[in-house]
This record gives sequence, C-alpha cells and structure tokens, in this order.
Amino acid sequence: MKRRLFLKESTTLVTGLGLSSVSCNTSSENNFENSFDVSVTVNQERVSIFSNAIKSPVKIVHIADTHLFMDDKRGEKYKEFSDRMAGAYNQTSHFKTRKKTSPRESFEKTLMYAKEEEADLIALVGDIFSFPSELAIEWVISKLKEINIPYVYVSGNHDWHYEGMEGSLDFLRKTWINKRLLPLYQNNDPLMAAYDIKGIRFLALDNSTYEINKDQLDFFSNQVETGLPLVLLVHIPMYAPGKSISYGCGNPNWSAKTDRNYNLERRPRWPNEGHTKTTFEFHKKVFEAPNLLGIFTGHIHKNTIEIVKGKPQIVSDDNASGGFLNISFLPNEINQKES
Repeated sequence: MKRRLFLKESTTLVTGLGLSSVSCNTSSENNFENSFDVSVTVNQERVSIFSNAIKSPVKIVHIADTHLFMDDKRGEKYKEFSDRMAGAYNQTSHFKTRKKTSPRESFEKTLMYAKEEEADLIALVGDIFSFPSELAIEWVISKLKEINIPYVYVSGNHDWHYEGMEGSLDFLRKTWINKRLLPLYQNNDPLMAAYDIKGIRFLALDNSTYEINKDQLDFFSNQVETGLPLVLLVHIPMYAPGKSISYGCGNPNWSAKTDRNYNLERRPRWPNEGHTKTTFEFHKKVFEAPNLLGIFTGHIHKNTIEIVKGKPQIVSDDNASGGFLNISFLPNEINQKES
C-alpha cells in the first residue's frame, strides 16, 4: 500500500516522542470571546512570550537555515543540480564569536543545548538542508533520535530544491518530499499539521514556494476557530511593511519584476501577477487571528522582530552560523501576582 503524501486531518501519536498531531476541531467550546493578552521580551536569542492564555511553561528551541551539504555516492548523479549549494556553506563563522564553524557542528551543538535546557520541543523551520541529500536527511533523523526530544519539521525552499531540475515548484516540492523528506514529517501532512504541547497548538505550514494553497488557508482558518492559543511556524517570513522582498509570503511587491535570484537558483521565475488571492487572504487572517501568540520563521539568516497588528513575528539567525532561538511561553506574570 502506497503511503499518501498529504494526509487529511490526521490524529496520530509520534511513537517514542509523545507528540501528538491533532485534527482540525472547530468546536465552539474552546472559543475565547476576547483576544489574548500577549507580552514579548527578546534578549538576543532568548525570547519570552507571556500570555493569560498560557497555563504551563513551554520551552522550544527553534532551528532554521542549517544548510547541511553532506552527500555521498547516492548523490553523484544529481551533482549538476547540487554543486552550487554543496559549496555554499562548507565553513561558516559563528554568529556571536566569529570563530570558524560548520553547519554540522552548529546543528549538533544546538541539539545538545536543547537537551541541556530540557526543551519541550525542537522546531526545525526550513532549509535544514541545502538540497535533498539522502545522507544529510538520514544523519539529521539519527541525531534527532539520539536527543529524544519531540520535534516538528516544516520545509524550506532549499530542502527540496535541486537547482536546474525541470518542473514547477509545486511539482518539485511534492516529488522530493515523497522521495526523501517524508520520514521527517512523522506520518503527518507535510504541508500543514498541528501539534499540541501543554495547551499550546503549534501550526507547521509549508510556505516554501512563497505561496499558500486553499487547503492550507482552510486549515489555518479552522484552527483559529478553535480558540486555542496558536503559534505559527513557517520558513519564509510573512510580509511586514518596510521589509525587503525576502519577507515574501503575502508581499504586495512579490512578482517577476522583483525576482532577482531565479537565474542563480535555476528555478522558475515568480509569476508576473504576483501572489494569489489565497496567499493574500492567508496573510490577512494570520495578523487578524485573535488567538495567535506569535509567528516564528527563518529564511533571511538574520535575527529580527516585527510587530504587525499587535502580532509578533520573530526571525532567527541562521543555524549554519550557530544561530537559534530559545523560546519560552510563560503564564502572564501580572495576572499571577493579581490572583
């Protein structure tokens, strides 16, 4: 029996990790009449989110843009498609110390940090790989098994991209998710999945083509209707006023005219007409969601924070250079003192 790529509303238990994937439950029993009170403090890589919606502390270690380039003989027939990215991050400088490091060393050290911090969850938010190398994917899975911490994976635009390979972005993403990346999703839908951790629902949505499809929009809308506290994990940052085209999900300037890297990355050029109506509607729903605690993302390799309509979006430094985020979700201190 063939494994289906895009599972619908699965309810499964990740064996050995205790991390459950939850279906879309639109019952009004969980709805909150008012939006949550949310306070955010940032101290370098440490992020603290306080809210009256949080009942128990939750700690996650957020990793994006490791760009592992490991490969072996199995990848030789794809070298014409992987050569550029295979040489892009062979050696890096640590984002703090500026000492020489590498993607592999940075990833291992971040996993050990997550273990020492007793993280509840590791969020792998795209471009963990520079291309879909079998060796690199197997190595990451083995390291995650060793660390034995629940994890969530959402793809980035490089994870499934062999540069110069023919096909649309949607076709290539589906192809290499099926052929290589599928085990990282732990039997959950690669394009959209929800995970409950101590009362917070983490939504992993794949926007690695810069676009959102109708199923993903419906999925997000249904999750908002639950009234549960939500955290959105996407690779490409949501558009924020004044930001560059790299904030490419829902960006009104995203189009063929602003696509400067399609020749370099040897991929189809962005469409002349820009984003679909669905992607713009998703952007609107995200920043109007009353129960969204925050958005965490990567892609631009630089730590930033934006507040759009009161919703914080935080981007991490690239893990290839040792970057990560240590995110704590905590009960509202003011409410605790007053009670």
